[in-house]
Amino acid sequence: MAAREGNLQAPTRHALDWRNPDFYDEASLHREMERVFDICHGCRRCVSLCQSFPTLFDLVDASESMEVDCVAKADYAKVVEHCYLCDLCYMTKCPYVPPHEWNLDFPHLMLRAKAVHYKNHGAKLRDRVLTSTDLVGSFVGIPIVAPTVNAVNKIGPARKALEAVAGVHSQAWLPEFSGKPLRKRLARLPTDTRGEPAGRTTGKVALFATCYMNRNEPGPGEDLLAVFEHNGIPVTIAEKERCCGMPKLELGDLEAVQAAKEANIPVLAKLVDQGWDLTALIPSCVLMFKQELPLIFPDDPDVLKVKNAFYDPFEYLMLRHKEGRLKTDFKQALGKVAYHAACHQRVQNIGPKTKEALSLVPGTEVDIIERCSGHDGTYAVKKEFHQYAMKIVKPVVGRVNQAEPDHYGSDCAMAGHHIAHARADGTAPEHPMTLLRIAYGV
Repeated sequence: MAAREGNLQAPTRHALDWRNPDFYDEASLHREMERVFDICHGCRRCVSLCQSFPTLFDLVDASESMEVDCVAKADYAKVVEHCYLCDLCYMTKCPYVPPHEWNLDFPHLMLRAKAVHYKNHGAKLRDRVLTSTDLVGSFVGIPIVAPTVNAVNKIGPARKALEAVAGVHSQAWLPEFSGKPLRKRLARLPTDTRGEPAGRTTGKVALFATCYMNRNEPGPGEDLLAVFEHNGIPVTIAEKERCCGMPKLELGDLEAVQAAKEANIPVLAKLVDQGWDLTALIPSCVLMFKQELPLIFPDDPDVLKVKNAFYDPFEYLMLRHKEGRLKTDFKQALGKVAYHAACHQRVQNIGPKTKEALSLVPGTEVDIIERCSGHDGTYAVKKEFHQYAMKIVKPVVGRVNQAEPDHYGSDCAMAGHHIAHARADGTAPEHPMTLLRIAYGV
């Protein structure tokens, strides 16, 4: 009865004990994987979330005993490689997460397995390049280079060659690069940095530009500036930044995550000390500062300071709305919006804030789609995983098509483009912040 009552409590997350030598002990890792896999095999509730679980259950069903004990330890890696740490199993499906006595944390177990593999074997050159977003962006984002790369990425034979040489699937959507990064577009500082506090918010926001929004798709960043300034919220930009570390986390390179933390956290903590709240337009980046870094570095006071000041942008706007500090002088109805809720936003436990914000616009109906798109940032572009990413996104595409929307998109811009790529009807996704700017007419 005690365990049952404990499971009625809200899920808790234990810090990642990655400095413990046992963390990297392969025998210890395999024992824990066998324990967790056996529980997952008996439950199978997460079978529809991603390819990790079907892979695990197929291995079990094909084994001699049809139990986990007869699955070869070498085959555990087949389960791990399909996990892209979306966190949905932990936050939305699993009934055995802490404080349940079985203490399941499937995503962080997969992270441990990735870290052990990285420590012992490193990573493919392709994977190291794909996760080195700062390095790639700084080179490809050069004004002369960007249009050349964008053009080459649209040439079929060139994509076939890229697939053969680098393992990047020839049919996968690849982001374009902007010759004018978001950081340059938002270089000006607000002339008035006095925020109007409301609730937990200070009323002034520092934007963490993120690799993708900075180098690939700066438009939503400009839209955020317009929407926030329309609501009397001064916006500045961090004086410098590195990748938040999420791509390296998914690779299992925890030392690189630490290096990114040591570059970013002092800059962001200084902004917090100056009275700025923090936000970013990529849900994965927000989650990194809100959850992952605090779990990896639980004793770092600046990490915790940044965590407490970091908000999803729509969470921020709705907190202001709750205090009567959000303008509702919308000029343009949006009609029907098919809105894909990104996994890394859903697991922040803030509720459907984007839907709530868009629903404030008169003449707007928001159809929320709470299923993973399967993109992940790198998973969908890899040759060996692209087919699974397209399988995962199929139900999302079905929901969008069924809605026959006037607009569609996702908080995760890459997920939005992956959905559009799978729709293959020539339509383009629009970021929810872009839609809010359209509604305001600013």
